[in-house]
Amino acid sequence: MEDLASIAAFVKTVELMSFTAAAKALKLSKAVISQRISTLESRLQTRLLQRTTRKLSLTEAGQVYYEHCKRALDEMAMATNALTRLHAAPRGHLRLTAPVTFGQMHIAPALPEFLAANSEVSLDLILLDRRVDLVDEGFDIGISLRADIAPNLVARKLAPICRVLCASPDYLEWAGMPKNIAELSTHQCLSYSWQTSWRFTTAEGKSEVRVGSRFRANSVDALREAALQGLGITLLPSYAIGPDLAAGRLRHVLPDVSPATAFGDQVSAVFMPDRHLLPKVRACVDFLVRRFQPEPYWDCPASTEPAG
Repeated sequence: MEDLASIAAFVKTVELMSFTAAAKALKLSKAVISQRISTLESRLQTRLLQRTTRKLSLTEAGQVYYEHCKRALDEMAMATNALTRLHAAPRGHLRLTAPVTFGQMHIAPALPEFLAANSEVSLDLILLDRRVDLVDEGFDIGISLRADIAPNLVARKLAPICRVLCASPDYLEWAGMPKNIAELSTHQCLSYSWQTSWRFTTAEGKSEVRVGSRFRANSVDALREAALQGLGITLLPSYAIGPDLAAGRLRHVLPDVSPATAFGDQVSAVFMPDRHLLPKVRACVDFLVRRFQPEPYWDCPASTEPAG
């Protein structure tokens, strides 16, 4: 920083060709300006200015040094102005990541509206079904369905995650509608690859039912498709099957019970804590909150599309 102050004093003195004028422009004393340039010359071990009683002039070395320093100071000023603009309004490049199914169904369709309202923002959406390190991977915002948010991140709730037992009308016509949780063990069930049982909360308390899965998958989309094809009963988040329930392609099974999960119970926007949060990040998070709250459109019986 001391060198930078000396360089600024040198450049201003050359521009005005006067210690007095440079001191006035920088709001310093003439002695300070002179001392800073002398210190700079001593460190560089070369004379930059020729001083006489009547005028100042640049040495050959001083001319070369001035040209480079002037460019550097101009670049720094431009960098400061660019940062000021970034903090003044939503602008710049935004990198956003989300889980594949939720991202395809709900984040991607929302982003054109956000970009239309924020014309100076550009955006990358990267869909990944794995834990993401926002800092190491260079993301501004992550959409998370997990309960265990990293302690170095801020999480803002976008929507609850409701899980629904469902099956196609064809399957229920063939196998019958189960009357209680215990009867699920007699049905063809479609579960995640790592699941051997489903847990529920009822008026009587918590219960767990082992399920025999004729078909398992590690994908929400694969389980949804299997259910639509009539292979059995599945347990999926409502954000993945809201339109199917509304259209009658799937029917809610045992609507009075509440499935429990070891996963998260809400969709969150996560980002780095920063009291100087860039407007582009704040604007995107605020937009997504408005998009999905107070009640996500996929859980509204009358509509499976966002308002507006």
